[in-house]
Amino acid sequence: MNTREMTDKIAAGQGFIAALDQSGGSTPKALAGYGVSEDEWDGEDEMFAKIHEMRARVITSPSFASGKVIGAILFEKTMDGEVDGKPTAEALKDRGIVPFIKIDQGLADEENGVQLMKPLSKLDALLEKSVAKGMFGTKERSVIKSANPAGIAAIVAQQFEVGNRVIDAGLMPILEPEYDIKAPDRAEGEDILKAEILKNLQTLADDRQVMLKLSIPVTANLYKELVDHPKVLAVVALSGGYSTEQACAELEKNDGMIASFSRAMLQDLRAQQSDEEFDATLGKAIDSICAASVA
Repeated sequence: MNTREMTDKIAAGQGFIAALDQSGGSTPKALAGYGVSEDEWDGEDEMFAKIHEMRARVITSPSFASGKVIGAILFEKTMDGEVDGKPTAEALKDRGIVPFIKIDQGLADEENGVQLMKPLSKLDALLEKSVAKGMFGTKERSVIKSANPAGIAAIVAQQFEVGNRVIDAGLMPILEPEYDIKAPDRAEGEDILKAEILKNLQTLADDRQVMLKLSIPVTANLYKELVDHPKVLAVVALSGGYSTEQACAELEKNDGMIASFSRAMLQDLRAQQSDEEFDATLGKAIDSICAASVA
């Protein structure tokens, strides 16, 4: 797939984007959920080798190439690795799946009710490498904890500043100002978040687009104006701690949003499953997430 074909595939939205981008801090928990305990690996290199085995098993599973997964977000080490003897991005594109790369370097301490991204000291080099490896886009996460207007304005401004740098490099940014689904004032804060995103979209040049990855809103279809915005290629939803069933039920209420789930897609997979069991389990999750995305 070339860039135009990948852009059209994401714009059509006939499926969902799989999030396979757990980083160092979240990898032990992801491995434990997969049935790989900490005594089965020693040190960071072995840990990342184990998680790459899991991701490669997902990518090569027949159900993953069913056409219902239209994109996948990768961690840098996954991008640097191989699947089926090919660079991971190429292995994905061979399966009709658009590759994205996680570019943030974690979260700063909370201030004004939000956690901004830590300074992106490796960004220019990572973008250059991502282009060389054939990636289509990027993903950058920060987190909103409360309906603080100053904090939300700062988090959205940072997302768009980094997004413009990504566009300058020739890639499509997924801006992810996640709203903590446990926040008691989330409905109020999501109204503030939407207004800030719309304000920043007005500053984008007419020939520029971004993607948005947002928590499924308390108010159904709150983000429909963003879905329909000409400067937004797609709005994708994170599962945010919901189970697969909960996330799909909430997503179905929001026209035009498609899923970009991680835990909700992988939660029932186990290293001990046979290939047939693994594929059947993954296929069941993919079917339900895709149905909710295109509902």
